[in-house]
Amino acid sequence: MGLSGKLQRMKRHIVREETKEMIEKPVVQQLDFPHMDEWEKAGAKPYVLGDQWCLIREASYPLSFQHGKHQFSEVKKAVAKWNEWEGTHPLSAKGLAASDLFFFDTETTGLGGGAGNTIFLLGYARIKEEEVVVRQHFLPAPGNEVALYSSFLEKVDYTTLVTYNGKSFDWPQVKTRHTLVREHVPKLPSFGHFDLYHASRRLWKHSMESVKLVNVEKEKLDIARVEDIPGYLAPMIYFDFVERKHPEGVLKVMEHNERDILTLITLYTHISFHLLQEGNHYTSRERLEVAKWLSAVGEKKLSAGAYQELVDEQHEEVQTTASHALASHFKREKEWDQAVNLWKRVCEKGKLPERIEAHIELSKYYEHQRKCYGQALHHAEEAHRLHNNTSKRMEEDLIKRKKRLERKMGV
Repeated sequence: MGLSGKLQRMKRHIVREETKEMIEKPVVQQLDFPHMDEWEKAGAKPYVLGDQWCLIREASYPLSFQHGKHQFSEVKKAVAKWNEWEGTHPLSAKGLAASDLFFFDTETTGLGGGAGNTIFLLGYARIKEEEVVVRQHFLPAPGNEVALYSSFLEKVDYTTLVTYNGKSFDWPQVKTRHTLVREHVPKLPSFGHFDLYHASRRLWKHSMESVKLVNVEKEKLDIARVEDIPGYLAPMIYFDFVERKHPEGVLKVMEHNERDILTLITLYTHISFHLLQEGNHYTSRERLEVAKWLSAVGEKKLSAGAYQELVDEQHEEVQTTASHALASHFKREKEWDQAVNLWKRVCEKGKLPERIEAHIELSKYYEHQRKCYGQALHHAEEAHRLHNNTSKRMEEDLIKRKKRLERKMGV
């Protein structure tokens, strides 16, 4: 079939749903694809576009379904909380509804980039009124990408993508493969992007050796997978399917993909509640990382409030780190008494780099704010002693500071 014929068939397929149903039945009978009864039993149906086709599988879950620590209904609560929140954040869903979120994952024939890496499964979940609907688009063999991407883009009406490392991998792969068939299918829409991999690294890199999704599931979300296909086996299983056409292995890969997608809903809910301080089941270290994150995105007031709650924590390392960060906030606000008290606490109990910085800040304070040069010199000397030649630049700065203070004192 020529290009014009494909485009005409696609147009009828997208614009008129009833036409699609009329096209599918006779063509599917001609295909007589092996094991179609097993595909249908698994909830998959064929989608035909001209002389190309793919399979679409759907599954649904009630919002009351418990997936790890959270029910799916709680994502609606998280989005509502974001809309009430006064700040801004990369994960904020302010201005959105839960139904706008598009929880997305792919399976490919390799981990590398480029046109040679084929996406054979596009999966996503949407939040409906009373259920979560998972939809997966499967490429039965290379050469059917037009049908794959047409079916994927036909019903996609979303605002924000939620992935796990999709910003670096999944969506660039989609864009690359879409380029190869862009003359035959609708354009890719533009949208924002929530990448939960980077959020997980911020919160848990200090407590986890690896923040792979399966590890985050187990250690942070109380999700245990049983008889799951490891992701690295997916390409081999797909190549075997292309050769033998038996769906057993591929259906296991689709189950793996579905679990990944469902976990994105639970993880987005969990991290959102954490950032919004909803609940009290988070560790001191996690709360500290949230405070740092808020500071990094410019929410200084909210960050200061988060640090303030940690200043009196029993966890000493968290306490002193929070004290040091909060002192910097009070310095910016010129609330010197509170800043000085915190710096003094850090000088006694902080980690070595924090103690050095606190002594330097106290030296600056006593020199420039109080004109107490003796106190300023004392703290400069303490910083120099603790520093112990670990940084040439800092060594030079401290020597200059000490000499300047000595001159001011007439020494």
